[in-house]
Amino acid sequence: TYFISFLRVNIDDSLFIVEKSLLAENCEYFRALFQSGMRECQQGEIQLQCVGLLGFVVLLRVLGGEQPVLSSDQIVEAIQCTAFLQVPALTEHLINTVNSENCLLMYHTAATYGVCELSHRSALFIRDMYTDLKEDVHTLPSKLLEYIESLLPSSYMAVCSHSPTTDLLQDVQRSVCYLDEDSGQWKVLTHLPASTSTTMAGVAVLDNNLYIIGGVYDVSKKVVETGFCYNPAANTWSTICGSQQLRYNFTLIGHEGCLYALGGEYNRKALSSVERYRVSNGSWGFVSPLPSPAASVVSAVAMNRIFICLWKGKGATDIHEYVSKRDQWLLVTTLIRTHSYGLYMVAHKDNLYVMRNGPCDDFLLCVMDCYNLSSGQWTAVCGQYGNSKGSLLTAVVRGDSVFTLSRQVTTEYTVEDYQWRVKREMCGFGRIGSIYTFLMRLPKATPSQVSPIGNFPDLTRDKNLRDCPTFSPQCSDNL
Repeated sequence: TYFISFLRVNIDDSLFIVEKSLLAENCEYFRALFQSGMRECQQGEIQLQCVGLLGFVVLLRVLGGEQPVLSSDQIVEAIQCTAFLQVPALTEHLINTVNSENCLLMYHTAATYGVCELSHRSALFIRDMYTDLKEDVHTLPSKLLEYIESLLPSSYMAVCSHSPTTDLLQDVQRSVCYLDEDSGQWKVLTHLPASTSTTMAGVAVLDNNLYIIGGVYDVSKKVVETGFCYNPAANTWSTICGSQQLRYNFTLIGHEGCLYALGGEYNRKALSSVERYRVSNGSWGFVSPLPSPAASVVSAVAMNRIFICLWKGKGATDIHEYVSKRDQWLLVTTLIRTHSYGLYMVAHKDNLYVMRNGPCDDFLLCVMDCYNLSSGQWTAVCGQYGNSKGSLLTAVVRGDSVFTLSRQVTTEYTVEDYQWRVKREMCGFGRIGSIYTFLMRLPKATPSQVSPIGNFPDLTRDKNLRDCPTFSPQCSDNL
């Protein structure tokens, strides 16, 4: 009958007719209810007392495949809903939408209702923006504030392109460096293993480990077949197997427990193949190929979604999304400009910023366009970026800041209202070659261990994942 497949859910006298299978597959509460043998599991209608109307509407939208941007009231009720009904998909969506405007509300509410993963991820975001949010952060209960301060902030990292060397002929330039923001100086964290190549390699961070895959030996472009992984907590390097298809000049992305090797070249031929490495079992496997062969694919992860730029020619750049659950590349939008070759792309909130050559002869000058994923609209970003001191050919977003660098200067921009404004300038990254930049959380070093560039400290392990703090609802009057 009708009620075998569907359930009427009554919330504050509002009725929702929902497929039972959808609820059972995604909500632990309903799965347990339908399997309990209790009278309620046979009823055609159920009344939910502990879930708000706004929260349940958000739940249905998320389960229906939407990725809505939420108001403050919707956030509070959505957190209450996922806490009561136990909905991983809703929790994941909330995590993906944490930003500077809602992070404190997300953190406080998630801690109140015991949604630990959301609480922890919100706290990490706040830790990275601690200076900018300091006044507001101190309005939190002391227990929640202490947890934030116990976490490790993200550090801006960089490594240059280097070919393999030998133990007898060590190169002090072959190092992974981090920006000491207190002094504005670049310092060495660790040296690359002798057989590691960062020339035309894939470089990515996954679960706070640095991965370097592939790379070439010399002008002959012989590919390094072994991959390397650096664990900052233990200050150790280890090896992993390289991709099945030897490749260089490719893009490596770390996402949800996997590494993705996109396109690249081999024997001077562009590749369209894509491989996925599952860290859990240490194996590579081919997934859906790129829509067309491409090297040095421009990519970004926005709201936990993978996006790439593919140059079509004739002033057009396609932006595609990789949907891992369906193993499919989807065309999202096309940017058409006279000079639209995508040089770099970064994500901030639900925006993709595509940097490209400007209408001028100086290739160091870039212009930007912003694509909003929620509205599907393009906006031209005012101004040109890059000058005689540096360019935006590499950039990393942390909170509401974007870090860029050159040999002469490291610049931090503030992103606000589709504009990038210079916040501060620090020492440049005085190395030659292509530069890879990324974020990592580094264990704290004692003052005696901090050393100038050229040496690296013996970093000790620092516990940064502790028990999730919970906060009594009786103390949540300011939610």
